[in-house]
Amino acid sequence: MKDHIAQHGAAKPRLGWRDLGNISFGFFGIQIGFALQNANMSRVFQSLGSNVDDLAALWVAAPLTGLLVQPVIGHLSDRTWLGRFGRRRPYFLAGAILAALALAAMPLSHVLIGAALLLWLLDASLNISMEPFRAFVGDMLGRDQHTAGYAVQTAFIGVGAVIGSLFPSMLDWAGVSNVAPAGEIPATVRYSFWAGGAALLASVLWTVLSTQEYSPAQMAAFGEAHDTPAPDAALARNNPAVALIWLAAGGLLALLVAHWSLAKELYLLAALLAAYGLAYAAAIFMARAGRPNMLSSVVGDFSGMPPLMKRLALVQFFSWSALFVMWIYSTPIVAQYAFGASDPASPAYQQAANWVGRLFSIYNGVAAVAALALLPWLSARIGKARTHALSLCCGAAGFASYLVIRSPEALQLAEVGIGICWASILAMPYAILASSLPQSKLGVSMGLFNVFVVVPQLLVATVMRSVMEAFFPGQPVYTMGFAAATLLIAAGAMLTVRTEE
Repeated sequence: MKDHIAQHGAAKPRLGWRDLGNISFGFFGIQIGFALQNANMSRVFQSLGSNVDDLAALWVAAPLTGLLVQPVIGHLSDRTWLGRFGRRRPYFLAGAILAALALAAMPLSHVLIGAALLLWLLDASLNISMEPFRAFVGDMLGRDQHTAGYAVQTAFIGVGAVIGSLFPSMLDWAGVSNVAPAGEIPATVRYSFWAGGAALLASVLWTVLSTQEYSPAQMAAFGEAHDTPAPDAALARNNPAVALIWLAAGGLLALLVAHWSLAKELYLLAALLAAYGLAYAAAIFMARAGRPNMLSSVVGDFSGMPPLMKRLALVQFFSWSALFVMWIYSTPIVAQYAFGASDPASPAYQQAANWVGRLFSIYNGVAAVAALALLPWLSARIGKARTHALSLCCGAAGFASYLVIRSPEALQLAEVGIGICWASILAMPYAILASSLPQSKLGVSMGLFNVFVVVPQLLVATVMRSVMEAFFPGQPVYTMGFAAATLLIAAGAMLTVRTEE
């Protein structure tokens, strides 16, 4: 790649598969970390004394940190240039170091609050590394290679997730103890987290050391300068009274939660609505003062999203609602309905938890293959938008099958549809978006786009407990029906997206 960097011209040079792999190899380790988190945190929480009804509240740390971290990191990385250390790579490395430390400490937790706090640190650190990787593909590749770049990234995500998901099962097969006394975490989980932290750090270091970013002068030569934007003039013209609507919405929700005795986690959602109202008003006043600042820039970019980004954001909102349901409830669902176990300390429950890791490895393995083989072939024939809509329908079918399948082995078939869906969610929206955004705001735009990955997760984490208690107490399997429905809505929304193929 370093030979390519010296070239200047009207377009970025095309990169070979080796360079495409170097750009995204760090995502392999990042996804090992996410896979260990997604497949095992419910197990960790329940092992430390949580019941199934409290899982969503404990998981709220993950999306909340993403909501706060990703736009900030995107904004900062757009404005960073540290010479030979680059623009995005310093964030890759800093996040990887913090995430590795969190993975090392997590299995040593002996109290529930300690595990919850470490989940905050782990997810924040993973997001610090992950968000710039999305923009990195757009930085390093021309528009004609965006689909290939995100497909390779998705393949590494799939392979990393397979390995991360299977770690506990492989250690169990090797003779490591998969059970532990009540209040302790099994050795299979402890060793998996430690190995995952090492793999995460090593893979991110590979990308940091094997790639060299285009300098500001080179980006300008390509017509993609990273100039610092002026204060948001459009935001300065907005009416600050709109902030009162957000504040009122937060206050009204808080009153409804208190009046109807709804789940206390909904107070967090009320606080976020009110906080955005305050941030919106402050951003307008600072923009009118003509002072460059991060708040005005981020809020201005959020309120001024282009139409294509808004349509894709709606698709992401419904897609990720389904995924978060799966990550929270798969372990208790499989344990209760396929293994007949509800006690986290029982051997059957721990077997079910390992089986969930296997199921997750299947959908991630399918995603890795689909990203490189199926999706590019299909999008060349029916277009990116229709390909994504069809893939979301495959995921809906996979989630719906959980309502009728009770055999652990048969559940593996459901993961094929989910895997195709997962591959498309990770590749298609970003490939469409990266080709339509200005390079100078690629990082913050990707971070803001991921708000619509995070917000549905917050809603699931805060609302799903109330939904379960009201409509299907003690029957978490019906959350999979909710997930299937949201994916069908996302597929319908995707058909309204118009792209230049």
